Amino acid sequence: MKLTFWGAARTVTGSKHLLELENGKRILLDCGLFQGRRADAETQNRQFGFDPTTIDVVLLSHAHIDHAGLLPKLYRDGFRGRVYATHATYDLASLLLYDSAHIQEKDVEFVNRIRSRKGQEPVEALYDDDDVEGILGRFVTVSYGDPFSPCEGVQVVYRDAGHILGSATMVLTLQDRGKTIRLGFTGDVGSPGRPILRDPQPMDACDYLISESTYGGMVHEGEEHARGRLAGIVERTAKRGGKLIIPAFAVGRTQEIVYALDQLQNEKKLPPIPVYVDSPLAVNATGVFMAHPECFDRELRQYMRDDPNPFGFENLTYIRDVRDSKALNDTRMPMVIISASGMCEAGRVLHHLRNNIEDPRTTILIVGFCAEHTLGKKLVDKLPEVRIFGEDYHLRAEVVVINAYSAHADEPGLLEVIGAQDKSRLKKIFLVHGAPERQDAFKASLLQRGYHDVTVPEHGESFEIT
Repeated sequence: MKLTFWGAARTVTGSKHLLELENGKRILLDCGLFQGRRADAETQNRQFGFDPTTIDVVLLSHAHIDHAGLLPKLYRDGFRGRVYATHATYDLASLLLYDSAHIQEKDVEFVNRIRSRKGQEPVEALYDDDDVEGILGRFVTVSYGDPFSPCEGVQVVYRDAGHILGSATMVLTLQDRGKTIRLGFTGDVGSPGRPILRDPQPMDACDYLISESTYGGMVHEGEEHARGRLAGIVERTAKRGGKLIIPAFAVGRTQEIVYALDQLQNEKKLPPIPVYVDSPLAVNATGVFMAHPECFDRELRQYMRDDPNPFGFENLTYIRDVRDSKALNDTRMPMVIISASGMCEAGRVLHHLRNNIEDPRTTILIVGFCAEHTLGKKLVDKLPEVRIFGEDYHLRAEVVVINAYSAHADEPGLLEVIGAQDKSRLKKIFLVHGAPERQDAFKASLLQRGYHDVTVPEHGESFEIT
């Protein structure tokens, strides 16, 4: 058997790992969109590195675009196999993939205007709504803990990864020439003790493990401390008459921030200012959350006995209409605006940043990981000048970072997941989905703890699984 890493190798995006079995079956673990510099993204997202028509099965860990966002492209290029995912992942993917197709369309319109002025041929979008509809028709939904066989010689079990709604780790039991081999894939792992979702469930013992490494070498602050900081940031910004702008992914991060504000509201620790969730996708995703209480942790279920709607409170408004979104920029009163995207690379949050970034009363609160070369990372680094919509703006707003709300486990959380494995059985750990410095730090920690074979694959690198 051969395992090849076609994405999320020495980077944090574009998860794609190809497993080729001795019986000829080809299984793809995730099929994510690469997000980063436009030139790099163009190359990575248009060239799979393999023939999509030869893929028999996709095993999808969760619905985030960097793990699922190339599925419609896979379908457009000839894939007609099955995609296995949890029920909640299917519901979220139905929202996110159509939204991604819309973004592709708008992005290509912008690029083609520039190419037209240069006398260059137009380019096509990666995929459209028809491709999304096609791939959604290939999904098969499965439940946590129930073994299933996606193809001959393979049995798979999904466990709750605690990352976003519906996220899963997976263990593949492979029959190879009379031998049984177990390959594990963490997908993205959530932090133990995070609100809303259950803690990551233990994975079965593996011979080989593919693990994410986003926060290798780092430790998050506690959720209670983070909520106290959030309350202080809201109050401080309101007192100086400014806007608190929170770039947040529509799925997971937005709901977690809203839930924290809901708790603060019930505890009477929020000033009486309006809070807006300005993202149609986040509005729809919140509806999906409410439809899947089976994914909630015990704390949230108990909380809902007194507050049946943890994603809604007095002074909170969800915005769909673009005119209402624009109106927020014409208002100079204090407010909180939660808007996508989390890395500040697209969406309505760019308009809010453009209109408020040079106002020293403004606070920009970053609540998750921002990849290199994104606007979000430039804000985290507090560059004195940043470019938005092709124009330069001086950063005069206050920038605050709270990593406790990240959907990714820190190093202790990752070590807890891997620590449940049998060291005497585990032959090799592959580290993916991490910046090189984070992966190197995590590798060093694993080696110190007695894991003797830890590898950080390069893009396109293959390994024999025996």
